[in-house]
Amino acid sequence: MTAFLDVRDLRVQFPTDDGIVHAVDGLSFTLERGRTLGIVGESGSGKTVTGLSLLIAVGLTTTMSRTSPSPGRSMMSRPSRPST
Repeated sequence: MTAFLDVRDLRVQFPTDDGIVHAVDGLSFTLERGRTLGIVGESGSGKTVTGLSLLIAVGLTTTMSRTSPSPGRSMMSRPSRPST
């Protein structure tokens, strides 16, 4: 199978008044097309920073588009609830 996503040595650092925080330090993984990857870890272990970093990287290197499921309806909006 061909790798859909290949991450090698991902490092994310944040400068703070107390010095550099190494939020993600050397993460590597490969995700094959059609497979699912779960990222688990303790609170503060870098799961969210990893996901956001990948979204930013993909956004910088690709063009993304979406198609509405029906005319005039956005995939990004929730259906309205009926009033009671």
